[in-house]
Amino acid sequence: MNVGLNIAAAGMLAEQVRQDQLSNDLANASTPGYKPQTAVQSSFGALLLANTATGQQIGSIQTGTDISKVVTDTTPAAMQQTGQPLDFAIAGTGFFAVKTPEGVRYTRDGQFSSSAQGTLVDANGDPVLGQNGSPIQVGAKGTVPASALGVFNLTGAQEQGNNLFTGTTAGRGTGSVEQGALEGSGVNAIQTMTEMIASLQDYQSGQQAIQSISQTLQLSSTDVGAVP
Repeated sequence: MNVGLNIAAAGMLAEQVRQDQLSNDLANASTPGYKPQTAVQSSFGALLLANTATGQQIGSIQTGTDISKVVTDTTPAAMQQTGQPLDFAIAGTGFFAVKTPEGVRYTRDGQFSSSAQGTLVDANGDPVLGQNGSPIQVGAKGTVPASALGVFNLTGAQEQGNNLFTGTTAGRGTGSVEQGALEGSGVNAIQTMTEMIASLQDYQSGQQAIQSISQTLQLSSTDVGAVP
């Protein structure tokens, strides 16, 4: 198959993945504690520049571009005061822990509530854990002291869906818990919309390249070598 077709198609597939991630970010622009993701693309040109410094052999051209990794931006976002007694936010670094059917997961979304059993739970009904790993009981007045919530230092955070993460815990996080507040979404809606438009233009460029190559191949098969 034509190498140019492979490269253009690979670029379009990469932009499709990017569009899906940007759309998901926009859908969560108002989700408390949401962390946006970025698809890191690598190209032949970037590989060439990197290998020029190291002297490593580049290898085959292959598809020319691909998604090398997906990065989650865990930078703390601004806090919003809600006045709700079971809303919590972490000022600084750290994650809340919740016990899910799949095991302990971590989140920055502190929009909690009280279960029928009187325990503090997240939006999925999973128990929120204290620093000792035990569920937290809601007081008779429907409140929980901020000091009861665990703040965990999480390294290698990997997004698992539903605003939850897995990773390796290493002691207590340095952040402090604030009651009656929620951390906002980490999504910049205007910037995300701008990136979506740029990504769509890149996708359309791939379409145009495929159309041009297709027309060239068609001319080669019908006109080149034709005898009048």
